[in-house]
Amino acid sequence: MLLMASVSQAEEPVCRQRGDPENPQLFKNGDIMIGGIFSFHSSWKNRQDTFMHKPLPLECTSLHFREFQFAQAMLFAIEEINNSTDLLPGILLGYSFYDVCGSIARGVKAALALTNGNEVVPTSSEAPCTRPAQVQAIMGDTSSSPSMATATVIGPFHIPLISHFATCACLSDKTKYPSFLRTIPSDYYQSKALAQLVKHFGWTWVGAIRTNDDYGNNGMATFTETAQQLGICLEYSVSVFRTDAPDKIQKIVDIIKASTSKVIVAFLSPSDMDVVIHALSHHNVTGCQWVGSEGWIFDSQTAAMDRHHILDGAIGLSIPKAHVSGMREFMLDVRPLNSSSNYIFTEFWEALFSCKFNQSKSSAGNHRECTGYEDLTGVQNSFTDMSLMPIFNNVYKGVYAVAHALHNILNCNKTCNSTVQLDPFTILQHIRKIQFKTKEGDEVYFNENGDPAAKYEIINWQPTENGIVDFVTVGFYDASLPADKQLNLQNNSFIWAQNSKHVPLSVCSEQCPPGTRKILQKGKPVCCYDCLRCAEGEISNITDSITCVRCHPEFWSNDRRDACVKKEAEFLSYEEIMGALLTAASLFGTCMTAVVAIIFFQNRPTPIVRANNSELSFLLLFSLTLCFLCSLTFIGRPSEWSCMLRHTTFGITFVLCISCVLGKTIVVLMAFRATLPGSNVMKWFGPAQQKLSVLGFTLIQVIICILWLTISPPFPFKNVKEFKDKIILECALGSAIGFWAVLGYIGLLAILCFILAFLARKLPDNFNEAKFITFSMLIFCTVWIAFIPAYVSSPGKFSVAVEIFAILASSFGLLICIFIPKCYIILLKPEKNTKKNMMAKGGP
Repeated sequence: MLLMASVSQAEEPVCRQRGDPENPQLFKNGDIMIGGIFSFHSSWKNRQDTFMHKPLPLECTSLHFREFQFAQAMLFAIEEINNSTDLLPGILLGYSFYDVCGSIARGVKAALALTNGNEVVPTSSEAPCTRPAQVQAIMGDTSSSPSMATATVIGPFHIPLISHFATCACLSDKTKYPSFLRTIPSDYYQSKALAQLVKHFGWTWVGAIRTNDDYGNNGMATFTETAQQLGICLEYSVSVFRTDAPDKIQKIVDIIKASTSKVIVAFLSPSDMDVVIHALSHHNVTGCQWVGSEGWIFDSQTAAMDRHHILDGAIGLSIPKAHVSGMREFMLDVRPLNSSSNYIFTEFWEALFSCKFNQSKSSAGNHRECTGYEDLTGVQNSFTDMSLMPIFNNVYKGVYAVAHALHNILNCNKTCNSTVQLDPFTILQHIRKIQFKTKEGDEVYFNENGDPAAKYEIINWQPTENGIVDFVTVGFYDASLPADKQLNLQNNSFIWAQNSKHVPLSVCSEQCPPGTRKILQKGKPVCCYDCLRCAEGEISNITDSITCVRCHPEFWSNDRRDACVKKEAEFLSYEEIMGALLTAASLFGTCMTAVVAIIFFQNRPTPIVRANNSELSFLLLFSLTLCFLCSLTFIGRPSEWSCMLRHTTFGITFVLCISCVLGKTIVVLMAFRATLPGSNVMKWFGPAQQKLSVLGFTLIQVIICILWLTISPPFPFKNVKEFKDKIILECALGSAIGFWAVLGYIGLLAILCFILAFLARKLPDNFNEAKFITFSMLIFCTVWIAFIPAYVSSPGKFSVAVEIFAILASSFGLLICIFIPKCYIILLKPEKNTKKNMMAKGGP
């Protein structure tokens, strides 16, 4: 504010304010003054300045009854404090209220007027043209943008500015607005609460509309940021202001009509909400679920404006309900003739009752004459409506905060120290630190940002039979609680858009069920996606999963791809047909070998049994029995012992078997060689040497098996790679070298035996056993040569079956080729079972 020094006619130096003075609309002198900035009028007449002369003052229009209520609440608090003997005893609070008509510029001017005053102040050359502030604190403004401007101007002077309804989170910045405080929570918490509320009902695809000012823009920015963190997408976000051109309003209506989202988050002031309702009503846009901020959600005037029930079922946050005893009666006891400021109250009274004071007959028109004693009891309008009592309570708490700070500064007990020089900075510091309870039990304090505790009620618009909207409390939000307990919905009897009992669905894409995952649609927000079925072996067991999880190797996905089921364990068991057949073949071979052994034992004195070392024959039958039985170790669930036993038993018994056959083959060769004149070869390969050769050949295999079991033995293994939906229980070889060494040694002996038998096949004898050994070895080698590719290529349990088949086939080959011809002679041709016949030379 620019001041200038001028000289009067008496040449006395004075300080005068530049420009036209601003006079308060309501004023009462007191020991300590408190200012108030309200918009008793909501707008002003437009004018076109010519810049040829000084602009005229604003001509305010459209009385705003709500602002009168706020002013009345402040008057009630001041009167209550002045009549109190406990708070500021002996101190009279005065007030000075300014009407700023909703103009930011006029609000700044009013704040400066409250700071400096309008009087002409004499001064001497020794004193500067300054003085203490006119008021010690200012209550107001109602909106965020005017409060920001006012706080910016008076902040450097540290004059407390306490707002009851300015919620913009930006006002919490104490570097920009050091003297600003408020008794209503910051929109920072409200915006986060709205996002959590939207998320709670599963609305991930919403539209947004906001007031194009600091309140709406900052509030929506915080909501958008929180919504993105919670996975909520905005289909559109538009701004509106009550002075916007009709074509801009039409564009907003068109966007809402064309949208696919069913939920609209509205961060609007009541006046801007009225503009939106009017436009949507004109185009019959209904069926949307509205989520509202505290600016309009509990405003009964907004509900009354919604004649087409566009907002039915709306849900949102409101300031918790409040009751201040005596305030309603005080407000309704207003009388213009009792007021010291008759002008503003006269205009208010005339608008309230549609009458005129002191009107002449010529100007009577349609208005009756006001008496000043009209009864407010039967009047139904925004002034008599007490739905904004929570905001009136905020005004009330703001005045009491100033009073408690002054009470502490003035060291009040039964009386106050009126000699204390008041300083706005000191008052501001005390207000920030105060903590008290109102007569209704409400706790009042400010945090480091000058904000109160953030607590909200969640209300639902529920239309009644008579068409009046009932604001039903359905839950609470308390930002001071842990994150998972802040939102508390208590009532399940919600009414949604179009009087529906079911929660509306507002998503860009339907939820992806378990068994699928989300794939984002190109060029669209993250809430728009397609559902892709999980691949085999992968699952998702939650809705809207972004990934499919691969099952554990021992598990596989079910058909729905929403759970992992344990894979079927596959191994060659006794219960299945193939296992049973192989078991039967093994037991049959064992029994057949036993029968042959019995026949041989019963006929052991006969030449055919005694020929070619009967002991080797019995040892061979014993080894063949073991060969048949060892195949059983390959059947059944593999275990650590069975894995080690099956291959080593197989290796040792087969070497024992082949060693016996090899011994018999050598005996045949040596026997015919011994018939040559002068040959004594049989003494080098007699029965003892035959037994030692069998023992020696077998011992080598035993050593190989011991080394194999010691270094890297076979072990049970779950093969999960062979089949995608099965686990093959098998025996891993451990050391492949050990396995192939065992087989290789058996093969080596078999080939050696085959070669020797082949050489002895044409030796002259009526019963040359070498021929049968050759044939048996041919079968043996053929089986095991064919085994190798069959074993390698057979999957799962079939590889085990191939190995069992090779064991049984080669064992049967040896048994049948070597012993069945002898049994045939013993049983069916006993006449040939003579020494003479055995020694006779066979024909060609």
